[in-house]
Amino acid sequence: MSSEPEFGKLVIFGAGLIGGSFALALKAAGQVDEVVGFGRGLATLTQALNLGIIDRIGSNPGQEMIGADLALIATPVGQMPEILARIAPYLGAETVVTDGGSTKSDVVAAVREHFGERARQFVPAHPIAGAENSGASAARADLYRNKKVVLTPLPENPVLNVARVRSAWEWCGGEVFELTPETHDRIFAAVSHLPHLLAFALVHELALREDSPLYFKFAASGFRDFTRIAASHPEMWRDICLANREALLGELERYQARLGELHGALSRADGEMLQKVFDEARVARREWGAGDGRQ
Repeated sequence: MSSEPEFGKLVIFGAGLIGGSFALALKAAGQVDEVVGFGRGLATLTQALNLGIIDRIGSNPGQEMIGADLALIATPVGQMPEILARIAPYLGAETVVTDGGSTKSDVVAAVREHFGERARQFVPAHPIAGAENSGASAARADLYRNKKVVLTPLPENPVLNVARVRSAWEWCGGEVFELTPETHDRIFAAVSHLPHLLAFALVHELALREDSPLYFKFAASGFRDFTRIAASHPEMWRDICLANREALLGELERYQARLGELHGALSRADGEMLQKVFDEARVARREWGAGDGRQ
């Protein structure tokens, strides 16, 4: 560990699970002097202050950004354009801004719109380490340890700015990768956004049945594992689905087509096809589980 913290002042917008864990991790690593927090509610910020996540509750984003070394926007992606517009005129010359959003193309478009030439100071990021719980009380210093973090650097980002954001996530314990924003959104539409959509849909469909308590009474581990993510933050996932709707619609159509094939196999009592699909899925799932899926 270096003798001096790498970051003097960190400003976080959103002191909940993502932003709060980022701050706690950098504090635990001894790599930040001061953390200033902004958010939509005083109660959440006060809780973050009492939990030691932030050192001060910010009152003027412009004033705080002037002297910030690093800023993290850890709000639902739908709130980011407004925040970008507010802080753009006040960026310090050496301030680097990053985010924790689950979609990237929309964030990059908003950065270009509101930052203009200062887009070089924004390095987009996505930590793959969410949880179904949210808020400051859910934040923990080890959330990102041994978890993947995807950076989607802009062509105009100086190498040093990318390196500083990479370093911050590595101090948090993350394993950092780089993708283009378009590739990121295409991949995560399939492996993250679609599963959340499906889990929400299944739980909602059962909840609307007249005898829904009976179904939930007998639901066991399979249902619990499949639907765990339906307990996630509704506003955040609304924004993610809308922000990545084109890629998500494509994945939903692929899934519907596969469900149609399975529907046909069931209608025909085609056990051979069902077993073939199940066998192939089982092999793929086990291979993933024995590798990256372990985390």
